[in-house]
Parts: sequence; C-alpha cells; structure tokens
Amino acid sequence: MDDTPTAGRARWQRRYDAALAEGRVRDADFTTVSGLEVEPVYGPDDEQAYPGFERIGWPGEFPFTRGLYATGYRGRPWTIRQFAGFGNARQTNERYRTILAQGGGGLSVAFDMPTLMGRDSDDTMALGEVGHCGVAIDSVADMEVLFHDIALDQVTTSMTISGPAVPIFCMYVVAAERQGADVSSLDGTLQTDIFKEYIAQKEWLFGPEPHLRLIGDLMQWCAAEIPRYKPLSVSGYHIREAGSTAAQELAYTLADGFAYVELGISRGLDVDDFAPGLSFFFDAHVDFFEEIAKFRAARRIWARWLRDTYGATTERAQWLRFHTQTAGVSLTAQQPYNNVVRTAVEALSAVLGGTNSLHTNALDETLALPSERAAEIALRTQQVLLEETGVVNVADPLGGSWYVEALTDRIEAEAEEIFARIRGLAGGSTMTAGILRGIEDGWFMAEIAEAAFAYQVALEKGDKRIVGVTGHTESVTHELEIMRVSHDVETDQVAALQARRAARDETAVERTIEALVAASRTEANLVPPMLDAVRAEATLGEICNALRGEWGQYREPARF
Repeated sequence: MDDTPTAGRARWQRRYDAALAEGRVRDADFTTVSGLEVEPVYGPDDEQAYPGFERIGWPGEFPFTRGLYATGYRGRPWTIRQFAGFGNARQTNERYRTILAQGGGGLSVAFDMPTLMGRDSDDTMALGEVGHCGVAIDSVADMEVLFHDIALDQVTTSMTISGPAVPIFCMYVVAAERQGADVSSLDGTLQTDIFKEYIAQKEWLFGPEPHLRLIGDLMQWCAAEIPRYKPLSVSGYHIREAGSTAAQELAYTLADGFAYVELGISRGLDVDDFAPGLSFFFDAHVDFFEEIAKFRAARRIWARWLRDTYGATTERAQWLRFHTQTAGVSLTAQQPYNNVVRTAVEALSAVLGGTNSLHTNALDETLALPSERAAEIALRTQQVLLEETGVVNVADPLGGSWYVEALTDRIEAEAEEIFARIRGLAGGSTMTAGILRGIEDGWFMAEIAEAAFAYQVALEKGDKRIVGVTGHTESVTHELEIMRVSHDVETDQVAALQARRAARDETAVERTIEALVAASRTEANLVPPMLDAVRAEATLGEICNALRGEWGQYREPARF
C-alpha cells in the first residue's frame, strides 16, 4: 500500500465520498461560529510528512489512530449515554425516561451493591445497602419495571455489572421477551469483564476459571442468538479509579481484552465474527492531552495486535470501540462546583480522542447519588460540546500535533513494555496465563498501589495540585442539597421480593435451578438453563448461590 500522504488522502476521500453518497454524513452546518467553512479532515502534503506517518494515517483506515470512520463525528456523533440507577426499579425508570426525553441517546444501568455481588435484597449481607449506589434488581420482575414503557428493541442499553452479569443479562432478555420485542435484534452492551474485578474493583462471585466459563458461554450464545449485542465490555475505568497511571489503565485493559480474544478462539469462534462484539470502557481523567493520547494509542495497539497476533482480517474485527466516563476520582467534595469544570475538560478530551459514547459525571457524586439538577448539568455539558463548540466538524482535529503524536507514541511504548511483563509472569506464554498468574500473585494490585502512592506523595509535596483541596481553599460555595435514598426503599424492596416468592411456582423454580446446577457439571452452555430459571421467577441470589455451592467462593491472596 502506498503510504504517502497524497495516496492516503485519496483513500480517505473515496471512503468519505462513499459515506456521503450512502447518506452516512449528517445534513448539518459544519462551519465555525463566524461562518468559516472547514474541511472534514486535515493532514500533511507529501513534503510535510515525516518518517512513520503511516502510524498516524487518516481517519477510517488501519491502524485507526485517527478514528474508526472517515467521516469522524460528521457521520455519527458519540452516543450520549448517562449512567443512572438508584433506589428501586420504578424510581430509576422515571429517571431513565427523563434522560431520554431530555435528549439522551442511550441508557446505562448502575446497580446497587447487593446486585453487584449477586445477592438478593433480603440477604443478611445486603442490610443497609439496598438501592444506595444503584438500582436493586432481585428478579426479572424488577427488570420489567426498570424498562417499563422503554422499548428494549429500540434503545441501546449498557449494564455495568460483571460478577453476576450473565444472570442479569438473562433477566434483561426475558424482560424483552415479555415486552414482545424481537430478542434477536437487541442491541446494547454488558460489562461482564471479570478480570478487572480481580485487578481493581473486587466484585466477584467465584474463582477466575468458573467466571471465564460463563463468559465463554455468553459469547457463544450471543454470537448465535443476538449478533448485534456486545456481550463483553472490557473496563479500564475501575483500574484507573483504583489509582493506576494512564499507561497502566491502557495496558491492563487491552491485555484483558487480548485474553478474552484468546477465550473466544479457544471456544472455536472465528475472531472476525466475535471480535466486533467486544467493546471497551475507559476513564477520562483530568490531564487533557495525556487522555487524548491514551485513546489514540488504544485504537492503534488493538488494531495491530488483532491483525498480527490473533489473525483478524476484517476492519470491524480490528476496530476498538469504546465508551468513556469522566473521572469520578478527580471530583472533590470541597468546592463541588469546580467539578463541572473538571468534567467538561475530561469530556472534551474523550471527544477529541474519538470516543464512541460518553457519560459525564455530576458535580455532587462525591457526596451522594446525583440530584436531578446535577444530572441535568452533566447531560447539558455533553450537549454544549456537541452542538456549540464545533468539535464535531473535523475528524481528529489534533492529528499531527507534535505533542499529541509524541505522547501517543510514548504511552503506546509503555503499554507494550507492560504487555511483555504480563506475559512474562507465566513464562512468556499466553496473555490469559499471564493475567491469571498476576491475579494469583497479587501483582496487579501491587503495581496499582505503587502508582497511587506515588501520586499521593506528589500531592503532599505540592508537585501536583488540586484546586480547592491543596490550594485556593477559600470559598463562598454554599452547601449542596444532596439526594438521599430513604430506608423505605429497602423495606419496600424486601416486601415485594418476598411477595413474589410466595406467589410463584416453587416446584418450577427448584426444577430449573437443579437443571442449571446439573448443566454446570457438564460442558453444556449455561445460558439456556439460566434463562429457564429466570422465566420461572428464580431470583438473582438463588441462581448465584446455587453456582457458589457448586464452584465455591473466591478469596484473594493477601499482599503486603
């Protein structure tokens, strides 16, 4: 392939013209506020290019440093996907319908801690936690209420849950069935990423191998039954929130992704068929240019590894699609209105880095779940970026910046060094083996702890600063009115759960749970028997406890 800028621009132009002819470029005003016409992409002439320009290239072509699409956001802007969930399913449903009415393009479900841990609301370990950090989901009945009057075959939904992801997914599918939806056309994303739980977030049910078995079953079932659905979103967000550097977030996340590719291949799936169903979830932290470089490096690394290491031959299989959430860890309880500025800067970095969807945090999230007022400001932040700033006019407007390109190269090089270290943990074999060994030895935990400690030292020495916390602490900011979840939510949720148990066919529940456990002792795919258990009104806790009884519970190794 001719890698000169002239040849590359010609290839880009053909892609752009094809998109224009097919109606994939929006009919919009792509001019500056002053009315100046701008080109959809900018790049060098032959005499301006420098060695290695092919690693930057043009939007829409390998290695996708500058984005997946020749049209950039002229074709399709990022999806505004606000993360929400609190109290019970009815309360969260009301918030969802408000988000959609105000212009949100997709939903993202936040679950409460008992749900994230696979426990019912009346479990003794759930006491005091029901509905507090997300919505409580005990059975498919809750899922039906959660999406009441929201057609699941007409909206994309992301569900941020990993340990009990598969039974929650089954509840989602059955809720869609009961709506009369065409289940085969469902489109959305399930997080499912268990590796990041062992690395950072610590929400698991069993040891790694049983979880990988469930993930493999889910990948196979979705490939056959719901081809548009993305059964696995590999998450770097929680790794970054735990204290990692940008390069660690990138490397650990992509390494996890490579391991899931290895899992799919081991199940006999064609990488060109299943890789497009993988997506990613990154943090947008407050260091503006570092984040942009991280996102650009992520696309380039993923494309190269998928092609050269795992044999992906199609562009769609080489694409790294990702959702971004602004950094919760960057928000401060002190002078909380400063958080609006931080979130706007972080959101802009995600957009300039080419994110496919975006959630903006609310200013009060360090204190409580977002109030309606704070949630509206967070949503409007994205809408201002989309509709007023002109950032959608040009694909990868920072491409070719000496600083951005040098930082992209630097982060990519650091990530490659980390990949080599991870594989080396298991003697240089597969990425999966290296990750499992790193989890077993507590290696990831120690690396992240060291990075977090280094940043804390920099703060205490004054080398790094946080406005309103380590400096500029004088303020006239009044105390915020924050949202509080009433204890009545837990009382009502438990009462409703117990009433459902009393009204169901207990024999059918026991039969389907026994069938699920029996299937777990074979090599059968566990999604169909789990769907049967959900249809019989088995609860999340009952399903997870049955599998805990079969596979045991996991205790992470102590690391000092």
